[in-house]
Amino acid sequence: MIRLPETIYVATTPVNLRLSFDRLAGIVREVLGHDPRGEAVFVFHNRCRTHVKILWHDRRGYCLVYKRLDRGVFRIPLAVPPGCARVSISRRELDALFEGVDTALLRRARQVVREHAAASA
Repeated sequence: MIRLPETIYVATTPVNLRLSFDRLAGIVREVLGHDPRGEAVFVFHNRCRTHVKILWHDRRGYCLVYKRLDRGVFRIPLAVPPGCARVSISRRELDALFEGVDTALLRRARQVVREHAAASA
């Protein structure tokens, strides 16, 4: 089982996913303003949001996971303040993002369930 750090950042702008470990680590350092060898996971996506790369350092070296969806797009957090290079997400949100699940739909479904429960009470 792969153990990921608890802190997870998603880059808000697309990157060229042909980049190597070191180039992505450079983006983490220079653009996102973090130490790529720290206790954090960094998620990158392409312009079409059909591919993601997840980079982290496990104290022995860099690890990289690359995923491409057959259909659909990854739901990258888009509601970010202007000029923000990264957004922090929870592990649960990362799991949903990695599965290609639309977290906005999940939030809306929870809201509908709460409204229904309140109406029937």
